[in-house]
Amino acid sequence: MNTVHTPVLLHEVIVAMLPIKSKVGPQTYLDGTLGGAGHALMIAKSFEGKLTIIGLDRDPQAIFLANEALKGKAERIILENEDYRDLDKVLDRHQIAGVDMMLLDLGVSSDELENSGKGFTFQKDEPLLMTMGDPSRYPFVARDIINNWAEEDIANVIFGYGEERFARRIARTLIAYRVKKKIETSGELAEIVKSATPGFYKRGTKIHPATKTFQALRIAVNDELNALREGLTKGYARLNPRGRMAIIAFHSLEDRIVKDFYKKKAIEGARIITKKPIMAGDQEKTENPRSRSAKLRVIEKI
Repeated sequence: MNTVHTPVLLHEVIVAMLPIKSKVGPQTYLDGTLGGAGHALMIAKSFEGKLTIIGLDRDPQAIFLANEALKGKAERIILENEDYRDLDKVLDRHQIAGVDMMLLDLGVSSDELENSGKGFTFQKDEPLLMTMGDPSRYPFVARDIINNWAEEDIANVIFGYGEERFARRIARTLIAYRVKKKIETSGELAEIVKSATPGFYKRGTKIHPATKTFQALRIAVNDELNALREGLTKGYARLNPRGRMAIIAFHSLEDRIVKDFYKKKAIEGARIITKKPIMAGDQEKTENPRSRSAKLRVIEKI
């Protein structure tokens, strides 16, 4: 399988799901963000017997590669090029009433950053799309936001989804720049954002000044927060009794949504397995820098 993606918190996810092994009869695992299939492969290895794996991903290439990697690894494998917010439709289509395990590994995979050619990273000069799926299926892409939207709307996106304190300053600079020339590539956008932020913002840190702006645009284009809310609600509804849901979040907006959802379900009787989020250890952080901001939260349906 040609992939550069390393699954985050792999051991911790498996440990969280191990109690499901005591269930009598077949078991079903739903991976709503299949990506490189790293978590799915380890689930298949850990759960011998009558296991069904359902994998969803908005990237058709991810589904193609995962199909090769997972072939023969479980009794039944269902892989679909779908958004996890539509998981209920997929389960209905295959006449699957409920699942025992569900995982969402949120954010952009290393494969998408390195190989998509869609402008997710400021380290490459690529077309500004930032869609996790087929761009033709999206109402707008990243270049539409920065070239066509009003200054206030751009600032609201950058501040609201990126928590960027210089959002208004960045939006103002983008507006001034696009009067002279359309902003077409990720490299171009990164330089404009860098020029819009004060000097002290760039010194003494390894974080690029455009990081939060890129995050904000990606979230807006892919409607990630609404997708997460829908995925949580629909996924929990389809969990079997004693089923477990595991969510790996990478920034505070996502984590807050997951935390609040779990609290609400706990009031209704669910059991929160992770009283505090599980984070990567020092070794994993060194080997896989993407894991540094990862937070795993797990809940069990009673």
